[in-house]
Amino acid sequence: MAREYAKHCPASPMKNSLLVTAAILLIIQAASCQRVRVETEVEAYPTESVDLRCQFVDGGNTKLTQVSWIWEPTEGQRDNIAVFHPTYGESFPESPFSGRVRFIKGTLTSPSITITSLKMADAGRYTCEYATYPSGNEQGTTNLVMLAKPKNSASPVVVQASTSGKPVVVAQCEAADSKPAATIKWMGAVGGTENTTSVKGPDGTVTVRSEYLIVPTPEDNGKEVTCIISQRTQDKPQTFPMKLAVEYPPTVSIVGYDNNWYIGRTDAVLTCQATGNPAPTTVTWTVMSGPMPDTVQINANKLIVRKVDEAVNTTFVCEVKNRLGVSKHQVTTAVIDPHTFHTRQMGKRDIDRRRVRKRGGWRRLKHPDS
Repeated sequence: MAREYAKHCPASPMKNSLLVTAAILLIIQAASCQRVRVETEVEAYPTESVDLRCQFVDGGNTKLTQVSWIWEPTEGQRDNIAVFHPTYGESFPESPFSGRVRFIKGTLTSPSITITSLKMADAGRYTCEYATYPSGNEQGTTNLVMLAKPKNSASPVVVQASTSGKPVVVAQCEAADSKPAATIKWMGAVGGTENTTSVKGPDGTVTVRSEYLIVPTPEDNGKEVTCIISQRTQDKPQTFPMKLAVEYPPTVSIVGYDNNWYIGRTDAVLTCQATGNPAPTTVTWTVMSGPMPDTVQINANKLIVRKVDEAVNTTFVCEVKNRLGVSKHQVTTAVIDPHTFHTRQMGKRDIDRRRVRKRGGWRRLKHPDS
C-alpha cells in the first residue's frame, strides 16, 4: 500500500511587518524546493515484489547528470543499490539486492525501480537521489514497511482436575512470525487468567504466545473458551473456539431401586450411572453376600432381576474404572412378601382417598390392579 507523495517544500515564515523580505524568501525557497517526487511510504510482503517510484518534476533549465537509489536499513548505513547514467546506462553495485533490483523504464526523469523476492530485512529508507547542475544533489525518500501475516494456531491442553488448587494452562494460542506484532485476547465463562509473551525474531518479525489458566474441575470439562487474534494484515480478527479437556477419575451412582422388590416381581432393574474423563472402560457388578444370584442377569451397566426371590435380598455393588482411578457405589435391596406389597399399595390408596377428602370433594378411586 502506497502513501501519498511526499511534500518537500516547507512553508517559509512570514511576518506582516516585513513583506518585502518575505517575498524575497519565498522566491529563494521556490528556486531551491525539492523536485523529486516519491511516495512517502510503501507496504509490502515477503516473497512479493514492490515498485519504488521516483520522478523529477519541473526541471526547467536544470541539467540532470545521474540518479541513484540508496538504501538505508539503519541510521548511518547507506548502500547504493542502483544507478542510472545517461551515457553509461544502468549499473547495480554489489549489495543485498543484487539480482533482485531493476529499473522499470531506465530514464533520468523517471528512474522508478522494482525489487523482487522481498525479504523482511529489506525494510528501511530508500532515497532517490539526483546529481544536477547547477543546483547540486536533490532527493526524495520512500520508507518501505515490510509486513508479515501471522501464522495463527490454537489448541486446548489436556489437564487433570486440580487437587492442589493451583491454576494450570488449559489452552494456548499463538500468532507466529508476524509484523507488526499481533494481539491476543481470550473469552470464556470459566473465569481464567491470561499469560502472554512476545519473542522478536532475527528478521524483525514477532511471535506472540498466550496461555489461558484456570484451576480445573471436573465440571470444566467440555466448557468452551475462545482465543481471538488481531493483526494489521488481517481483514478481521481470527477466532479459535476450543472445548476444555479436563480429565478426572470416575464418579458412580446406582439408580432404579424403588423399595418395592416383592417376591415374584419380574424384571427389576438397577442401572450403574458413571461419568469420567476418559470415559470409564470397565463396569463390574458384585454382590457383598457372595456369588451373583441365578435370577440376576448382567448387561453392561444394567443389572436385571428376572424374578425377585430371597436370593436378591442383598447388597449390590457397581465398580467402574478409567485410567485415573476406580469408583464404587452400592445399594441394599430389601425383598418383601406379596402381602406386604399389597398392604403398602392399599395404604397408598387410603392416603390418596384422604387427600381427596381434604380438598372438599369425593370421587371413586380405581384400584390400580382392577
